[in-house]
Amino acid sequence: MQALEQKYLALLNEAERRQLPGLDSIQLCFRALSLASAIDRNCAALLAPHGLSEGRFVLLFLLNAARDGLAPNTLAEQAGVTRATITGLLDGLEREALIERHADATDRRALTIRLTRKGKQVAKKVFDEHGRWIASLFRDLSAQERALLDGLLSKVSAGMARRHGVPEDLA
Repeated sequence: MQALEQKYLALLNEAERRQLPGLDSIQLCFRALSLASAIDRNCAALLAPHGLSEGRFVLLFLLNAARDGLAPNTLAEQAGVTRATITGLLDGLEREALIERHADATDRRALTIRLTRKGKQVAKKVFDEHGRWIASLFRDLSAQERALLDGLLSKVSAGMARRHGVPEDLA
């Protein structure tokens, strides 16, 4: 069984000491948070040798799918980041020669971002590795167990959205 992170163990111990109701639900929440943190750490470790953060990886993914490139504001919107953040991410990718900024022929103020040849090569290699890694996360579950887990997670998300006014696709 996956261990809880130390901070969650401490919080769970305090919840037990205070005899809070729903300890089993509290423990499930902390287990989910611990798993999510472990996935984030492992993902970062997988991307680091390529000089990529999760944000840079997402941009490579989006740009790889856009043969004609994308405008920075479109990239920011699709990646779910601010325009200020997109600028920093693009600067880093450009320093690594993974992207190029191209001025629009009709509007010199407008830019189109495209992957370089090196960017396309890195994207392919990292996507293949990342895809295999993600698939491996749940390989110990049967198809039926994966479907059950998906349904349970969806049910928790929907309940959270109903109780807290969060759109279900964000929950």
